Amino acid sequence: MNAEAIDYGTLLEETKPEVIHGEPENRRLIEILERLTAQEHVTEAEEKLIALMTVLVENFENQNYPVLDVGPLDIIRHLMEEHNLRQKDLADVFGTESIVSDVLNGKRELNKEHIRRLSERFKVSPAVFF
Repeated sequence: MNAEAIDYGTLLEETKPEVIHGEPENRRLIEILERLTAQEHVTEAEEKLIALMTVLVENFENQNYPVLDVGPLDIIRHLMEEHNLRQKDLADVFGTESIVSDVLNGKRELNKEHIRRLSERFKVSPAVFF
């Protein structure tokens, strides 16, 4: 799509972006966005199209796939469940079983070392625990 001569109107006509009402249309716009943003050089018209389609995709996904507001303890519990772990299985991360219990019961805060070890253990970014 990266021809300098293509103007914004032509891009709109070719891609036909509109309010998204279903996953097939969402997927179609995401595929176009991926192609556009993967280009080495993006024209001004393509930048406008990228901005418009990003708003359309974000609007659809915010309405249909809301992100739950979960805390670090919810994340730890989820990871434990996914890996079939019990509290005692995390003693190596927290130092003792009682610290694991205190953390999971909200009596003790996660510290930087706990977060570092959890992220290494589960191979996730430390940011998921903030």
